[in-house]
Amino acid sequence: MITLCTYLEGVNKNMEELSKNQLHEHFNKLLQVSLWGNKCDLSISAGQDNSQKTSPIDSLNSLQPFILVNDSNMVWSTLLSAQRPGQSEKTTAVRVDIVLDNSGFELFTDLVLADFLVSSHLANEVHFHGKSIPWFVSDVTANDFQWTIRQTTAANHRWMSKTGVQWKSHLKKGVWSYHDHPFWTTPHEFCDMEADAPDLYATLQGADLVLFKGDLNYRKLTGDREWDHTVGFETALRGFGPAPLCSLRTLKANVQVGLQPGQGEKLGSQDPDWMTGGKYAVIQFSSSKCEQKG
Repeated sequence: MITLCTYLEGVNKNMEELSKNQLHEHFNKLLQVSLWGNKCDLSISAGQDNSQKTSPIDSLNSLQPFILVNDSNMVWSTLLSAQRPGQSEKTTAVRVDIVLDNSGFELFTDLVLADFLVSSHLANEVHFHGKSIPWFVSDVTANDFQWTIRQTTAANHRWMSKTGVQWKSHLKKGVWSYHDHPFWTTPHEFCDMEADAPDLYATLQGADLVLFKGDLNYRKLTGDREWDHTVGFETALRGFGPAPLCSLRTLKANVQVGLQPGQGEKLGSQDPDWMTGGKYAVIQFSSSKCEQKG
């Protein structure tokens, strides 16, 4: 966490001098940090020591081969195309929603990514969506969210405490906001959301990009069905598309779509537990088919 806050401080300090390519590089790194934060999950560690032994930034190159689908360039393009220069600030506000998964280190990595998004002006607002009750093992609730920011602010480290103060400021100014909804703790898959929770679906339609964190959200996006591995991600969403969306997920359950022909079979022959061990990951994007916000 200290390493990430120190990295963030260095990026923010030089933000105005960064070229678009450098900005893109930092975005990719922090998107992947948020992705791999999903490995730190109590359902796998069962509460045992699961601390990071190496820098989350320095680990990224060695983890690269384990990303089976990487649509991060499409996510980047979506954020760039959402910028609408020459119009009033009110209409150019770019909003990213993050549907959270686990508290602890994963939530921290999500907050670091969200801080970068607003500091770089890739987004003007970030809306976080958590659970209204503690549901699956270590799901983020409002209490976890606020506690994490308080602990960061109180940390005995210069850059970490400064980062926490910045996060409190984001919340106070309304740049960040936390939301929960009963739908997130129902058994419904997300293609049912428009019918079963039209208010939540309408809320997500206000976003320019929705990031879905973790394995359970992926299972609900795809209906937890036994899809063929080569079935397209958009097909598996079965009509769910309130806004352009991206799943950041390390594999911990027997469902995976959007792979190349033969890719799943090859992985299965090399590692029988490839779908459940949290070793592999995807950054999987779908552009929205519904009407974009005006």
